[in-house]
Parts: sequence; C-alpha cells; structure tokens
Amino acid sequence: MTPAPTRYPAAIVVLHWLLAGMVALALMAGTFSLAELPNSSPDKVGALRGHMIVGIAIGVLMLVRLVVRLRSPLPAHAATGNALLDLLGKAVHRGLYLLVLAMVASGLATAMAAGLPDIVFRGVGALPADFSAYAPRAVHGLAAKILMLLVALHVAGVVVHQFFLKDRLLSRMWFGRR
Repeated sequence: MTPAPTRYPAAIVVLHWLLAGMVALALMAGTFSLAELPNSSPDKVGALRGHMIVGIAIGVLMLVRLVVRLRSPLPAHAATGNALLDLLGKAVHRGLYLLVLAMVASGLATAMAAGLPDIVFRGVGALPADFSAYAPRAVHGLAAKILMLLVALHVAGVVVHQFFLKDRLLSRMWFGRR
C-alpha cells in the first residue's frame, strides 16, 4: 500500500493560492467598493463587471479544484492533538468550500434576477434602484460575512500550526519538490 503523501499535489497548491487571492479580492471589492457605490453611480457598472468576472472565475476554479481534490491522493488531516480543534479544522475546510460555492450561486442568482448580464456586459438597460429587492442578494451578503469569519479561522489555524505547534503546516500547501 502506498503511504499517504505529506504534501498537497501541485495543482491543488496553485488552485488554493489563486483562489485565496481571488476570493479576498472579491470580498474586499464587494464589501468596500460595491457596497459603498450607489446604483446610480456611473462607476457601479464597471465595478459590478469586474466583480462578476472574478466571481464566475472563482466558481469555475472551485469546481476544478473539487474535481482535482477528489481524484488526487491527499495528505492526512493536520492534527492538533485536540479532538475539538481537529473537528473545527475539518468543519472550517468544508465550510470554506460550501460558502464559496454559495457565494457564486447567490451572486449568479442575484445577477439573473436583476438582469445584470445585459446591463453590465451589453450596456442594455439600467441598474435597479436597490439590489436588496432580490432575495438572493441577502444570501450573498450573509454568506460573505460568514465566509470572512471562516477565512479568519482558517488563517488562525495556520498560525497555530505553523508557529505554536511548529509542525511546518505551510510546507504542505506550498511550492517545491513533492
């Protein structure tokens, strides 16, 4: 029997860091740019276009990552020595996948309900006065807040592993010889 690898496959590492940057960008743009711009602003359409392109790319890359993850041998879960923290770590990882996919789905649903593809990409029509009229927008906003919390927990877990447990966790999800 082949022993479990000690590092993640290169494809998963690339997808992890690419998605981490894209998700951070989308969350920051949505929170600090889109939320602040009124729908009557001429800059809103351009900001929405960028946000939607990044969101669609995140959705596609997440599906690719999921397929690669399901087809690749993976290292064992990084244990902390505490059953509750180990369970929390597994829950956070699953939650990250679910919430990113929920963000993509609720973003697409909001865009479709508001007619954004025509408005943003074809220049046909005008933005609605307020996106809160669309139910998927509430899901998108709530999922964004929970996703930010899970990202913070994920980063905190990495810090604990890397600097307190000193188990070199980051080397598992970094570039280099496999």
